[in-house]
Amino acid sequence: MKEILVLYYSRYGSTLNLARQIGRGIDSVDGAAARLRTVPPVSTVCEATAAAVPDSGAPYSEARDLDECIGLALGSPTRFGNMAAPLKYFLDGTSPQWLAGALSGKPAAVFTSTTSMHGGQESTLLSMMLPLLHHGMLIVGLPYSEPDLSTTPDGGTPYGASHVSGHDGRTQLSEAEARLAFALGRRLALTALKLAARP
Repeated sequence: MKEILVLYYSRYGSTLNLARQIGRGIDSVDGAAARLRTVPPVSTVCEATAAAVPDSGAPYSEARDLDECIGLALGSPTRFGNMAAPLKYFLDGTSPQWLAGALSGKPAAVFTSTTSMHGGQESTLLSMMLPLLHHGMLIVGLPYSEPDLSTTPDGGTPYGASHVSGHDGRTQLSEAEARLAFALGRRLALTALKLAARP
């Protein structure tokens, strides 16, 4: 079974729910399995540290997760139109993988959640692509052959899966958001298996 890393940061659960749905899409492909991992929060206090194991949810990601995966789905809530600091902090520590070319040639997809429809979904997705491109990864998006992409009043972009949580912080995905996240995971898995099989 070839594993695809679903790496995310989620504060209130919306991005986590997207990650789980993308994982379901990955798991729907024969020969592929999702490996869900998160990153610890960062603190403005330099001495503060997070526990080695999170209280709940997925384990914290380690460098070997990046080395062992055949593909990557990267997710973050939007922070002023950009990825959240904990995910950026984690990515800033991946120079050894960059130097080794550990991610080069592997496919990647991105996903995000925002409070409002115009809260920076697309700019956040684009910002997460930048370090992946530097790693030499191949970006996989959502094609318009997915009918929900043209009709959803909620999240979903050609750049990646997304969710609008609203000001009440609802973490439930709409039906269209869930279908698009599943489709992104499935497309990533199919692409990753094809690339992993090449000579």
